[in-house]
Amino acid sequence: MLDLLFDLETQDPDDVLTLCLVATHPAVRLRAVTVTPGSPAQVGLVRHVLRLAGRDDVPVGASDPGTGKDHVSAFHHRWLGTPVPALPDAPPGALIARTLERHPRATLLTGGPLHNLRRFLDEQAGVRLSRWVAQGGFAGDNVVPPEHRLPKFDGRTACPTFNFNGAPGAARLALSSGDRIARRELVSKNVTHGVRYDREFHERLRPYRDRTAGLALVFSGMEHYLRKKPGGKLLHDPTAACVAIDHAIAGWAEVEMVREEGGAWGALPAASSQTFITTALDHERLFETFVGEGTV
Repeated sequence: MLDLLFDLETQDPDDVLTLCLVATHPAVRLRAVTVTPGSPAQVGLVRHVLRLAGRDDVPVGASDPGTGKDHVSAFHHRWLGTPVPALPDAPPGALIARTLERHPRATLLTGGPLHNLRRFLDEQAGVRLSRWVAQGGFAGDNVVPPEHRLPKFDGRTACPTFNFNGAPGAARLALSSGDRIARRELVSKNVTHGVRYDREFHERLRPYRDRTAGLALVFSGMEHYLRKKPGGKLLHDPTAACVAIDHAIAGWAEVEMVREEGGAWGALPAASSQTFITTALDHERLFETFVGEGTV
């Protein structure tokens, strides 16, 4: 069983679909959720989803940025309505630290800009994270074998990546904090751009949709999504969640991450960095992990 903390944002469908998945996955014990940037509307949405999944026991951490915006996508309102805004249980850095003190081998999965991870690193000096799995980063032709390169990235060694560029200082801090983060695993866009939830994926999921409350929520959410966007949705964060559950889904390279002027990120081979980036993906094993096959 994987003890998991999940840090998410709610301006893209990916993160809430991931929350549904990990909240009730048979191989996961979801211990806490933190939200970025942390508005009351976001906290209310997260609490609503956890309640629908039967997991209203999971504490939620956030720090309201005071922007006056709800930071919730229109898709979530169409799918889930407009839940009542709510207050968090604790500040995000403190909740991450408290959870790690109780579950020291827990994995932190991040699906958005790394503001809350930075808060943890800045504010909780005595607490160490054993494993961080991030949806973010890029591995190019200097790292990825030719047979595993996606055509859209062929010829590239660096590329902008939203989650790291949303807080580049925080990304640099997390990637260089070897004394605080024992292992860093980056599920990068050179593999997540090859995973699409389309009508074919939806129909393949159909027989499993009632296996857990979370899968039922994913299925219902994507029913809404596919009506408006029949081409489907790239599964960035759900892919990262599945890799967090089963490390062997992906091929890996040990690297050092670099950010070029203009915001493109690349990966350079580096021994003993304890930073690993995805170079390949087993799509069949990914689907099996997504639906919990072999774990129930």
